[in-house]
Amino acid sequence: MLFDTRGRRRHVIRVVYATLALLMGASLFLVVGPFSIADIFNTASSTSPAAVLDEQAERTEAKLRTEPDNADLLLSLTRTRIAAGNAQSEVNPETGQSFLTSEGREDLILASEAWNRYLKATDEPNPSGALLMAGAYFSLAESGGTSLEEVEESIEDAASAQRIAAEMRPSVGSLTNLAIYEYFANDFAAGDEAGKKAKEKAPKAEVKELEKQLAEFRQRGKAWEAQKKEAAKTEKEQGKEALQNPLGGLGSSPGP
Repeated sequence: MLFDTRGRRRHVIRVVYATLALLMGASLFLVVGPFSIADIFNTASSTSPAAVLDEQAERTEAKLRTEPDNADLLLSLTRTRIAAGNAQSEVNPETGQSFLTSEGREDLILASEAWNRYLKATDEPNPSGALLMAGAYFSLAESGGTSLEEVEESIEDAASAQRIAAEMRPSVGSLTNLAIYEYFANDFAAGDEAGKKAKEKAPKAEVKELEKQLAEFRQRGKAWEAQKKEAAKTEKEQGKEALQNPLGGLGSSPGP
């Protein structure tokens, strides 16, 4: 995601994306559950894993045409699309950081659509699926979008999915992740509550370190909140026509 960087706006956007880059640190806490690409792609082939996964997703979508409310199929489609999106991540050779290609981003967006259909089709969401989807939403936030609002929405969706996982399988990891997502969604009360529950479950010897980590992410969430307000103010003053995405995605550029 690129913005017009002329004049005073340049300095605001630099700071906003410096803050957004800090979101990358939260990925260290992500828990994806007992699922891997190997569950789907377990044979040697010259075809790329992403292509095989996309083909499987298309077959599942074909089945869903006759069973549109089949929760198992919808969950399978969600998992497959997430795996396909992650398989299309690339590494910036200069920074060593991974980033989503435009194709990978499209797969994660399709995964979110399948997940929303799945939530309507089931009364008991799968917690490991929720963990996967929370990570996918956060990857979408990290990769940017066409607007700050789109990034904010992805972070809020990550918190919602993580909340499902934490409620069904409360643990130090799931609750810590929830606190982090809530902080970046700028719901600090909810983040503090999740952090409190995480500390209650943590071994006594690890509580101080966990408190330190949570305090750091809370501070980052506050900084992100401030920079969003400044960016929104600048956009309003200069007009939304300055917002642009000439790359059409992040296929040739690293994330923020």
